[in-house]
Amino acid sequence: MSVFPQRIHLFGAPGSGVSTLGRTLAARLGYPFFDTDDYYWFTGDELPYKRKRNPDHRRQLLGHDLDRAGEQWVLSGSMCGWGDVFIPRFDLAVCCWLPAALRLERIRKRETARYGPERLAEGGDLHLVFEKFLRWAADYDLPGDSWRSRDKELEWLNGLPCPVLRLEEDRDLEWQVERILGIGNRGSSTHD
Repeated sequence: MSVFPQRIHLFGAPGSGVSTLGRTLAARLGYPFFDTDDYYWFTGDELPYKRKRNPDHRRQLLGHDLDRAGEQWVLSGSMCGWGDVFIPRFDLAVCCWLPAALRLERIRKRETARYGPERLAEGGDLHLVFEKFLRWAADYDLPGDSWRSRDKELEWLNGLPCPVLRLEEDRDLEWQVERILGIGNRGSSTHD
């Protein structure tokens, strides 16, 4: 009988539901949940996603929180490059991807619910940041030199020493959680 992974990292395409899945999985397991956006950005700013923390600061904050959490946690979000130091801690990595059109629709709904349509509309204080984010999210699947792209994350994924599960279907949240929970019953072969 195999042991269920205790330290789980979820990442993937923007808008593919990584944070929602991670938060839901952590709640189901009773594990602490962490999101890399909370370490990458200065999240207390009035205008979100404007100021990035330097990589050393990110690593220090995240390392402290993971150490305090102990041996059971769920971590969502991209950390390719800046977070490589944490790779040996992963017991399982879950990579999520969906087609760009579906991801962009989800991002629009999420950000509108979070900030309101007025702030995102032309003339709103978040309009330029939001439009830039949408362009970047749409380009995720394109080859190029972007610091975060599907090619870069798949390359990173292929170098991970832990088991990997790829979720690339538009399935409901409960199905995804059950798919991850089923890994402990299947052994360590998780490449799909």
